[in-house]
Amino acid sequence: MTRFGRLARGQRGYTLIELLLAMTILGTITTAVTVLFLQASKAEVDMNRRFKAQQDARVAVDRMRREIHCAKLIAPTGVSASITVTVAGVCPTAVGMADTNHTYDVVSDSGRFKLRRDNVVLADYVAEQNAFDYTAPVTGTSLGKLRVTL
Repeated sequence: MTRFGRLARGQRGYTLIELLLAMTILGTITTAVTVLFLQASKAEVDMNRRFKAQQDARVAVDRMRREIHCAKLIAPTGVSASITVTVAGVCPTAVGMADTNHTYDVVSDSGRFKLRRDNVVLADYVAEQNAFDYTAPVTGTSLGKLRVTL
């Protein structure tokens, strides 16, 4: 027997079963890591969507608060999903020096609610559609009460 033949018999390779087992384990680990990364990516997108919705709601509520504090008149428009705010001409959001009407409403769109001001969406994913509860003033010296639930 030649020296090469003796060396070849002393070396062992991998069997087909060992290779298939290693590939199965590697495939399982790769699949699990891929699923983990996809779930983390979806969670990040959802978190960013929620953060943007919360930030938009904060800005909308702040703007609405400033206009309501500056308002001459608040009138519900029949349903508790809408109010009309008459802003005095001296208010920064009024157009020119004239009194300006702004309508705030909550509308349903694809199973979720949106807060709008004059048909422009201010906040998305509002919790409930009946967001405005207005109580008119009882006497000429008292103020009306507006409760906003977003």
